[in-house]
Amino acid sequence: MKDLENKVALITGAGSGIGRAIAVLYALEGAKTVVSDIDEKGGQETLTLIKSKGGEAIFIKADTSVADENRKLVEQTVRQFGGLHIAVNNAGIAGPLSPLADYPIDGWDRVIRVNLSGVFYGMHYQIPAMIASGGGSIVNMASILGKVGTKGSPAYVAAKHGVIGLTEAAALEYAGSGIRINAIGPGYIKTPLLNILDDATLNQVKALHPMGRLGEPEEVAELSLWLNSEKASFVTGSYYNVDGGYLAQ
Repeated sequence: MKDLENKVALITGAGSGIGRAIAVLYALEGAKTVVSDIDEKGGQETLTLIKSKGGEAIFIKADTSVADENRKLVEQTVRQFGGLHIAVNNAGIAGPLSPLADYPIDGWDRVIRVNLSGVFYGMHYQIPAMIASGGGSIVNMASILGKVGTKGSPAYVAAKHGVIGLTEAAALEYAGSGIRINAIGPGYIKTPLLNILDDATLNQVKALHPMGRLGEPEEVAELSLWLNSEKASFVTGSYYNVDGGYLAQ
């Protein structure tokens, strides 16, 4: 039996990168998969990829930084597939690169809305739907920068630290309701978020990892699969980094 047989899974930010890898893997593991992204073109490409591999999925466009769009996303998921058992709150942006005193206010607001408030909004509507479905599991995408800082990305660092705290608080609140909630902290992964870096900077980023390379989206997807499967049935309120040794330094 496949790990996610007869489950309904919702993945945000599934139009590219880590989200796409997760959506494809979940569909191949038997989940009825909702691919969601603000990028309709990317989302449709993920949907086509899933269907080409024999998976069952739909695409729903949504901006997770808007509370009501999260509500509609969950409602459409339940209408289409009859419930919700799994969610991955993965949608995120890098934001501007600048020291704090020069950081643009609108950039701060946007990063916090997408990377932190979007996770809160997602869980706010996902959890009741999961309770109604008999229980479920959520993975929130944090970052290695949810545990440590870096120069030039104060909004991103603050948001990802917040995601870990939010995950822990929610896990405690719903542990007795059949809902498990965990966070993942990827290192630097080969995704479109790194397209803003030139080759020299990219090589410097690779060197930050003791393994001497960037991670692959599929490596993050495999960890999320385990956390959202019954194999991790006693795991909640935890943070798992997948970072090539970055945080061990």
